[in-house]
Amino acid sequence: MLCSATVVAGILAIPGFAAEGDADGASPNLKNTAQNRQAERLKHHEPDFSGKKRVGKASFYAKQFAGKAMADGTPMDPEGINAASKTLPLGTTAKVTNLETGKSAVVTIQDRGPYVPGRIVDLSPATAKQIGITARKGVARVAVAPITVPQPSGRIKLGAAVKEPLFDQTSVVALDQSSADTRTVRR
Repeated sequence: MLCSATVVAGILAIPGFAAEGDADGASPNLKNTAQNRQAERLKHHEPDFSGKKRVGKASFYAKQFAGKAMADGTPMDPEGINAASKTLPLGTTAKVTNLETGKSAVVTIQDRGPYVPGRIVDLSPATAKQIGITARKGVARVAVAPITVPQPSGRIKLGAAVKEPLFDQTSVVALDQSSADTRTVRR
């Protein structure tokens, strides 16, 4: 089977596949540009009910989103444990671990996004700070391991984080500050 491919700066570019290569490690189709954000917003993101761990980049909500309604209807709380995902179902509880610092926090998916190619989760500013994502850096490589994943049938599926230690010191602080619904996850 033949496909159209292009060679750019010595790198084979096949349509539909992300290539690595730029100096910052991102391919041109993963750059944070207005055009790429709009394309990401329009793209259909298949819901992921599997509960599997994923690795990617995390960012955090900008100040202008504080108090604005999230996809579940609640206002975005910069001090809360709310997070956004394009594919995890709303209501999913997940452990987010910064792979550079090793720090973790438990979050609840309450919004959709981030609509920046290559990013898998947007965190509240307090959660980002808790796991070591600073305003200066803004983005970090993270592992997102679901703890509980609401299913279309109304049942709850246990996710990959159930097999991991959930409660390092940073996770306990996040749970203590969260709602009663999240605290019921404790064993």
